[in-house]
Amino acid sequence: MIDFDIPEEDRALLDSIDRMMAREFPPEALRRADLAHETPWHLLPRMGELGLLALAIPEAYGGLGKDWRSAALVNERLAWHAGIAATLFGTTVGFGAMSLLNYGTEAQKREILPRLMEGRARFALALTESTAGTDAGAITTSARRLDGGGWRINGRKTWISNADAADYLVVPCRTEPGSKGSKGVTMLLVPRATPGISMTGLDKVGHHCMPSYDIGFDDVEVGDAAVMGEVGQGFRHTMSTLHYSRAGQAANAVGQAQRAVDVALAHAKERRQFGQAIGSFQAVQHKLADMQVRVNLARLSLYQLAWLIATGRPCRLEAAQTKLAATETFQYVTRNGLQIMASAGYAMESDMQRMWRDAGLYTFGEGSSELQRNLIAREMGL
Repeated sequence: MIDFDIPEEDRALLDSIDRMMAREFPPEALRRADLAHETPWHLLPRMGELGLLALAIPEAYGGLGKDWRSAALVNERLAWHAGIAATLFGTTVGFGAMSLLNYGTEAQKREILPRLMEGRARFALALTESTAGTDAGAITTSARRLDGGGWRINGRKTWISNADAADYLVVPCRTEPGSKGSKGVTMLLVPRATPGISMTGLDKVGHHCMPSYDIGFDDVEVGDAAVMGEVGQGFRHTMSTLHYSRAGQAANAVGQAQRAVDVALAHAKERRQFGQAIGSFQAVQHKLADMQVRVNLARLSLYQLAWLIATGRPCRLEAAQTKLAATETFQYVTRNGLQIMASAGYAMESDMQRMWRDAGLYTFGEGSSELQRNLIAREMGL
C-alpha cells in the first residue's frame, strides 16, 4: 500500500515554500507579472537556497537524495501559489536535472548540476517543430558531423518555452540522413549563446509569464561534448525527459486546480444574491463539490505516479493517466470557477481568468490529451 502520510521533513519544506512565496512573489506580484509579460527568474536562486532544486539529485552529486514523491509535493505547492513558479521548478528539474542524470555524460553532470542546484542554470527543451508536435518522431532539424569533430545544426523549432533566457537548450536532432521516425535522432545540449541561434517571440492567450519562441538554427556548431547519451538514441532519451516533465506538469495542474477551487469557494461564501450567499444554492454547491472531487482524484493519481517513479516501477500507463486527469481537471475547474464567479472572475484583475487562460495549454503541451488516451489504450493491449 502507498503511504500518504507526508513526512515531517517535507511538511517543513512546504511551510518554507509558503513563506518564500509570500515574501518573494505574492499574488499581487503575480498579477503584475502576468500583465507585464515578465518571468520571475529571481525565484530560481531562492529555490536553490531552500534546497528545492537539489531534492531529486543524488548525494554523490551534492544533492539531497530525496525521491520523486518530495518533488511532486514541492511542485504542487509552488503551483498553488503561482503556476509559473512550478513551471520554473519543473523545467529545471525535468528538462535539466533528470535529463543530465538519466543520459548526460559524467562531465556534463559535474559541470552543470552544481549550478543547477543553486538556481543558476536554466533549461529549455527544444523539441516541437512546425511538422513535429505530438508526432515527436517527425523532427527534421538536422545535425551533421564535422570532419574535425563536432556537429553542425540546421533547422527550426517552435513554441519553445523560456528559450531566450535559457542557458542550455536540450535539442533532439536528426543525425542520420534519411532516417525516419524514432531512428537516427541524437540529443544535443546546446548553450544558448552559441552563434547561429536566432529567436522570435510568439504571442499567446495565456502563460504570459512564460514566453515562447520560434528558434532558428543556422549552421550552429557544437563540439562532441554536447552529445547527451548515445548517438542515434535521442528519441528514447526524449521520451525519458517527457516522462518526468509530464509528471511535473501534472503536479503543476493539480496545484493550480486546487487554487482555482479555493478562489471559487471563497467567492461563493462572500457573494450574495437573493438575500443569501450564492454558496447556499444547491446548483453552486454541486459545481464546487464536483470540482473538488476531480482535484482530489487527480491528486491521488499524481501521488501514485510519484510513488511508482520513486520506487523504480514501470508507469507508462499511470504517467499518461495522471497527465490526462490533472490537466483536464485544471480546465474543468477553471471553466466552472469562471461560471460561479461570473463577471468577478472574468475581470482582468481576477486570478480566475488568468488560471482559465493558462489552463488551455496543459491539455496539449508536452503531449495532447488525445495522445495520452492512445498511450493508455496501448497499455491496455488495444
